[in-house]
Amino acid sequence: MIQTNILQKVFFWFFALLVVFWVVIQIQGTTDSFNNYLYSFLFGLIPLFAGLISMLRSGVWGWFKSAIGKAVFFIGLGIFLWGCGETIWSYYNFFLDVPAPYPSWADLGFAPSIFFYGLGTAYLARAAGTKFGLRNTTAKIFLIVSPFVILIASYYLLIVVARQGVVVPEGEPLLKAFFDIVYPLGDFVGLTIAIIISGLSFKYLGGIYKIDVYSILAGLGVMFVADAVFSYNTTVGTFYNASFGDLLLTTGLFLISFGVLGFYNLKEKDLPTR
Repeated sequence: MIQTNILQKVFFWFFALLVVFWVVIQIQGTTDSFNNYLYSFLFGLIPLFAGLISMLRSGVWGWFKSAIGKAVFFIGLGIFLWGCGETIWSYYNFFLDVPAPYPSWADLGFAPSIFFYGLGTAYLARAAGTKFGLRNTTAKIFLIVSPFVILIASYYLLIVVARQGVVVPEGEPLLKAFFDIVYPLGDFVGLTIAIIISGLSFKYLGGIYKIDVYSILAGLGVMFVADAVFSYNTTVGTFYNASFGDLLLTTGLFLISFGVLGFYNLKEKDLPTR
């Protein structure tokens, strides 16, 4: 039986309501209505509040004195910054009548978020006991091969599909091209770490926290795909708020938030913390 705390349950039901709201918007068939903008604002509240709560509660794990404390804090900081970026994005939507402010000041929240939750994932790898998994030959081969497999898949998704084989399409602002590459590339690093963790540390993930860890890892994978979809849609001009890409972002951010909130309380000392 999956054990969840009250915060995880609250965020789960909020996510479920957002999915229902998204379905309603698709049935309505709107792309630039108040509901589209409202959805964009609401799903940004998930990482905003989950991130703030996680940063404050990382003290339960000793703040920066343990690997888990660092993991919880930095993952929380990363998603909190993402939520800040989405709030700024919504300001453009509601008050400046800009449906897709990209690039914009919102990127001051989005851009560093990937670095911080990626850093948190690295600390999670240490806490989960990845170093133990490196002691066998199969694990070492997996560690070497998996990044190359992901890199090839990333190139296909980000360059061949999303950008039609052209890194900087003619007439596209360089800043947009930069972010189009940086966002998914940052997710690529996080995803690589996530796959390494899942492949090397299955039996070291810690009994009662296993679902929380896997939720974070799954969220990183979804975020990678979501950013690739966002890059594609903004490049070909098909982006709109509350699109399928936004549903992917909602799902990825919820999974990361759900996972990190699982560490709200110290349930058992069954993970290495050095």
